[in-house]
Amino acid sequence: MHIAITGAAGFLGQRLVAQLLDRGELDGDAIRRLTLVDQAEPPVVAKEGVEIRSLALDISTPGALDPVLEAGPDVIYHLAAVVSSAAEADLDLGMRVNFDATRALLEGCRAHGLSRTRLIMASSVAAYGGELPAVLDDMTALHPQNSYGAQKAMSELLVNDYSRRGLVDGLVLRLPTIVIRPGRPNAAASSFASSILREPLNGEEAICPVPTDLELFVMSPGRVVDALIHGAGVSGEALRTFRAFMLPGITVSVAEMLEALREVAGDEALARVRHEPDPRIEAIVGSWPARFTNERARQLGFKNDKDFREIVEAFLGERA
Repeated sequence: MHIAITGAAGFLGQRLVAQLLDRGELDGDAIRRLTLVDQAEPPVVAKEGVEIRSLALDISTPGALDPVLEAGPDVIYHLAAVVSSAAEADLDLGMRVNFDATRALLEGCRAHGLSRTRLIMASSVAAYGGELPAVLDDMTALHPQNSYGAQKAMSELLVNDYSRRGLVDGLVLRLPTIVIRPGRPNAAASSFASSILREPLNGEEAICPVPTDLELFVMSPGRVVDALIHGAGVSGEALRTFRAFMLPGITVSVAEMLEALREVAGDEALARVRHEPDPRIEAIVGSWPARFTNERARQLGFKNDKDFREIVEAFLGERA
């Protein structure tokens, strides 16, 4: 099996690569080839029996992915994206990477006859917004309130339509807010959701820019990677005509997140969190819904974290 991954140098891409190499197979087929794509050449860890090719490409450049698609990958993970705050700050950049590159990828699949290739695109809870019901399902209308969400929503429709036409075997997984992310804060509006836990657990100060009663729909990195891998094996017949849905996260308030921090690391860790309101971040994150039914995802075998403390303890276990 040949697997290609865009955004392979990112934290999610690197976790996916590591998990695929550890398993050695995907949907029952041995992995023989991995093609890793990002702006900077993704790091490679050699694995016996697997040919790994690492490419530095600007996927928004016309034809940039042709060398990848000509090789006929069986599965493509499309993870490359400009994150929320960056896409809001620079409309042209967000459109070029989040939408134009997705369209170019789909057109490339069409041109190279990859109708049987499973294309898994990572979308986002940011595709929702506006006036919403208290609890959403997968057919709730998309009304994003920021450019990142709009770009993801447009890309979702394209993946769905190219799949309807039989040009590719697409699947869109809308990701909850991922916590706890490793590393340092990035340009994502939701970056604080990880930093208010990660930094205090590392003995550093962190800033909480939103009210503590704000609710988020979250999922651990490990569960997201499990979902990406599981998605490769879900049949097109099971997906039916609508190929996009929300992964099963859990709903948690910022106050509950901070209480989990106190429970696992004590009052000293909690005291490292400073509350400094940022209306710009609150406007973006506050537009994202926090409650979903997730019935369809569960029926298809996708799994959620048990509770938020489990997410924190998983992060601590990875640091050990």
